[in-house]
Amino acid sequence: MQEDFLHYIWKHKAFDSSILITTNKESIQILNLGQHNHNAGPDFFNAQLNIGQQLWAGNVEIHLKSSDWYVHNHETDKAYDNVILHVVWEHDTEIFRKDNSVIPTLELKHVVDLSLLHQYQKLLQSKSWINCESNFSEINNFIFNNWLERLYIERLEQKSERIKQELKASNNDWEAVLFKMILKNFGLKVNGESFLTLANSIDFSIIRKVKSNVLDLEALLFGQSRLLLDENIEDAYYLDLNHRYGFLKQKFKLNNQGVLPLQFFRLRPPNFPTIRLSQFANLYSLKQNLFSQVMQFKRKEEFYEFFNIGVTTYWSTHYTFSKTSKAFKKLLTKSFIDLLIINTLIPLKFSYAKAQGKSIEEEVFQLIKEIKIENNSIVSKFLDLKAIDKNALNSQALLQLKHSYCDKNKCLQCAIGNSLIVK
Repeated sequence: MQEDFLHYIWKHKAFDSSILITTNKESIQILNLGQHNHNAGPDFFNAQLNIGQQLWAGNVEIHLKSSDWYVHNHETDKAYDNVILHVVWEHDTEIFRKDNSVIPTLELKHVVDLSLLHQYQKLLQSKSWINCESNFSEINNFIFNNWLERLYIERLEQKSERIKQELKASNNDWEAVLFKMILKNFGLKVNGESFLTLANSIDFSIIRKVKSNVLDLEALLFGQSRLLLDENIEDAYYLDLNHRYGFLKQKFKLNNQGVLPLQFFRLRPPNFPTIRLSQFANLYSLKQNLFSQVMQFKRKEEFYEFFNIGVTTYWSTHYTFSKTSKAFKKLLTKSFIDLLIINTLIPLKFSYAKAQGKSIEEEVFQLIKEIKIENNSIVSKFLDLKAIDKNALNSQALLQLKHSYCDKNKCLQCAIGNSLIVK
């Protein structure tokens, strides 16, 4: 058994509260369970209890055994001076305040239905892909769908915190944050981190100055990515980019030492970093005030139209320098734009609204549900376990569920786990 289970029992009052008495035979009436504390200090703050004939207001501490109080050295910690009740599974010793008065103790093992413990242990002892795999299909759809929406908002909140950090580093320049996030997204899984280091190597003020000329912008991006180092290439376009980059590098005192190498291996040609960087350069050269425009969009069709961008002329007949291929516009696909919406544009819209004190959850729900469910191994496994509406809200929520709850055995903090424990 873990203390988390006892926290769950206390927080959800999962015991017979009509027969509560301390180990010293005093009656306990719970007026307020207190606020769950996930940081240092007592486990529940500001509880209100009637113990015997006395009304108490203070904190509640929870342990597996009473003696754990001394194991954790709480007797020397002032943060525990205001504990009014010690809740334990097993009482094995008395606990005293500094004035030598006994801290009242509630022993739970006599008031908790043992079937609850058995369900909990059964869940945690599972050796499956996720603890509740054998019961996943049985989960009530109302509970399940509401939990997925909460998980998606939780995921957005986490991304919002990262955006907040980027915003601070960019002196509250939303356009600069968008530039970094979109460029990272253009690199997808293989080159995402490399593209992010590329974005970090260029102050956005430089992008503002050069983006009106798409060749200058391409030269900047290709040069900073170390794609212009081959002295054996005689291609006119390549030589032109090299010349432009040499001028820009000197003018803006550029440094690319922190830019991670780009990967071509095992990528389909349309995902080559050369193609993605040209599409990105074209996007920033053709579209003005990118941030303010995309913040206004509410439907996926608006994004599809806006991001209907291809490569520059040279790259329509190339995937790498020098080697010519069949002419092709190489437009951003709808599936690629979907990833931009999911991973960059919605989180930014959510964060921007939050910064303005606005709530746009319903707008976000409507947009994300218009987008097809993501195709990855985790989502596919969940789909094998249960019929789930195939939209991107659910795929994002399922990723959050797997990484933040299932992988960490946080069944007690999960609505699905809770429903299985008490069934």
